[in-house]
Amino acid sequence: MYRIRLSAYVRQWSPGRALGFAGAFTAMLAALVLPPVEASADSVPVETAAAVDDRWVAGATVGADGGWPTGSAVAADARVAPQFHRAAGSGKPVHFNGWGFDTCEAPSLATMRAWRRASPYRAVGIYFGGRGRGCPRQKNLNKQWITAVDRMGWFLLPVYVGSQSPCVHARDKRRYAIGRAPWKQGVREARDAVKRARWHRMIPGSTLYLDIEAYDLRNKACADRTLTFVRGWNREIRRHRYIPGYYSSASSGVRHMEWARKAGIKDLPTAMWFARWKVPPSVQHEPSLNRRAWMPHRRIHQYVGNVRETHGGHRLNIDRNRVDALVARTWE
Repeated sequence: MYRIRLSAYVRQWSPGRALGFAGAFTAMLAALVLPPVEASADSVPVETAAAVDDRWVAGATVGADGGWPTGSAVAADARVAPQFHRAAGSGKPVHFNGWGFDTCEAPSLATMRAWRRASPYRAVGIYFGGRGRGCPRQKNLNKQWITAVDRMGWFLLPVYVGSQSPCVHARDKRRYAIGRAPWKQGVREARDAVKRARWHRMIPGSTLYLDIEAYDLRNKACADRTLTFVRGWNREIRRHRYIPGYYSSASSGVRHMEWARKAGIKDLPTAMWFARWKVPPSVQHEPSLNRRAWMPHRRIHQYVGNVRETHGGHRLNIDRNRVDALVARTWE
């Protein structure tokens, strides 16, 4: 059973949020009769190379309004209702549990407003920085956009697409290969990520996800260089009191992180966002990860990619995600 605290929904009040608060309060009452999402004995914390982050995650979880995707998305998590935890106090993280999407370019505010009203999604992935972004222009993504979507009730999954593994599979990413000083390069790009996060009004306590596209694990020298870059990025992100997350293919980058965890290597990500398409959405049942690793509230499953959806008359090409993880905090 969830522990309910009204203080878990403390945020800056404005008259326009009256209806939103009423909806959230109603859903809080509904949470009393909903079982915990995917609750099981697997939800036991284990060492994830970020014990300093662990102390921030515990707290009340309350229900939020929303529904669930239709069709194949219903399979494993048909009863999921979005939930969140807004921790009180500066520097503490936000946890979201529900459905999310990511798309190459941040949608217009009109689209975000329509999707907030008509879609089952409550979290959105945004590509806020990095030299390897597929959509570097991001004409909509600025401080005002962040503030506006936060006030609409969206939760943000900030993605940084920087340098890529030298043995990356995608040809269009090879020109962004990690160089011969991977640790220093990781540190330098982490500083850029922090700078951009702050400019976008995402404050310390936010989780920033490093995107490393699928690469060849059989190439040991390449894999070692990639891991060194990731570790340098993670340590520097933590030094600035942000939380390092990691996105990659379940069969390459994510499997690599699991091997590193088993080997006792430090400076690993705190949250894991794994891509495994065309399987039922689930944060628990990823074969590349130990069932207790990066648990609880540390996983995102990207289970479908490059699909078109229309909600409220606005159409987007998206990837679908099942989220039970840490997200960004804003100045709000």
